Amino acid sequence: MTTTDPTSAPHGAPPEGRRGFLRELWHVLSRPSSVFSLGALVIAGFVAGVVFWGGFNTALEATNTEKFCTGCHEMRDNVFAELKSTIHFSNRSGVRATCPDCHVPHNWTDKIARKMQASKEVWGHLFGSIDTPEKFADRRLELALHEWARFKANNSLECRNCHSTESMDVTKQSPRAAVAHSAYLFNGEKTCIDCHKGIAHHLPDMRGVPGWQ
Repeated sequence: MTTTDPTSAPHGAPPEGRRGFLRELWHVLSRPSSVFSLGALVIAGFVAGVVFWGGFNTALEATNTEKFCTGCHEMRDNVFAELKSTIHFSNRSGVRATCPDCHVPHNWTDKIARKMQASKEVWGHLFGSIDTPEKFADRRLELALHEWARFKANNSLECRNCHSTESMDVTKQSPRAAVAHSAYLFNGEKTCIDCHKGIAHHLPDMRGVPGWQ
């Protein structure tokens, strides 16, 4: 009675023959080139790295535009439509905040982390988790709470890319805003998102949200 050796190579090739092939392959791959100089190999590697980095960064920036963000109807027909009626879209100065300005950090490391996190949003799009106005309305509070928590955790980083406390002149603000910023924002007790919810999109039903009146 014979048994089949699970380590045997396909087509009846002996195990030793397969191991010999792998050793020879490794020898070829690890052996210094006899055709190209070390300098040529270094330059080729550098050029390949530049091409890869350029392609990666181009793809990253292509996914970091308002056109890309509003390419799916979930965003275009819901939150983007709401943004158009706010001061962040149209105002006297002509300075407009786009989707990535508010929802993607500007510095590279935080941007990459946000893009990785956003992979869950691609999953939601593919499986239609908010593909109707009714589904979106049902999950509006949940989605808003996630985004508010992200802003809270990073000290409203995206807000501060445009709104600097160092450049803020409270004498030109309303009395209420001047008092609130002086008492809570400048000393770090609160961050932007603590008070400025619903400035670019409609608020969900806020009943039961801590600190909301």
